[in-house]
Amino acid sequence: MKNENIGLATIAKPYLIIGALLAGLAVVLGAFGAHGLKSLLTSQQLNTFEIGVRYQMYHALALLLLPALSITSTWGNRVAFCFVIGTVLFSGSLYALSISGIKWFGPITPLGGLFFIVGWGLLVIGLIKGHKSVKQQASQKPGASNV
Repeated sequence: MKNENIGLATIAKPYLIIGALLAGLAVVLGAFGAHGLKSLLTSQQLNTFEIGVRYQMYHALALLLLPALSITSTWGNRVAFCFVIGTVLFSGSLYALSISGIKWFGPITPLGGLFFIVGWGLLVIGLIKGHKSVKQQASQKPGASNV
């Protein structure tokens, strides 16, 4: 994947595009759920659908904000991968479960949640390591004092 250097972090450009697409799709699906599915689904099914939309938007926005963070491309791309896979599995399974009523989609949801959790954990690690590498780079610059 070609990397796009934006801000401090270098995140693979396809992840940023996917983040924008997922955010736009969350708006479309939210409107579809509120208007098109309201009369077709039970309140519990509609609530399940809305949870999928909510988590899709949270993680789409997180993808778009990754370049603003002090993390390396290695950590940033790992986080992005987890957020994308998590969104597909978590939100996708909730959409399928709520619309179709097929119960075997239910066990897929926690797997998506696991990808979200791992992604957030990797983000913490990346932020810690990113700040260390920024400090190391600053101390290695000519004329920097080593106090």
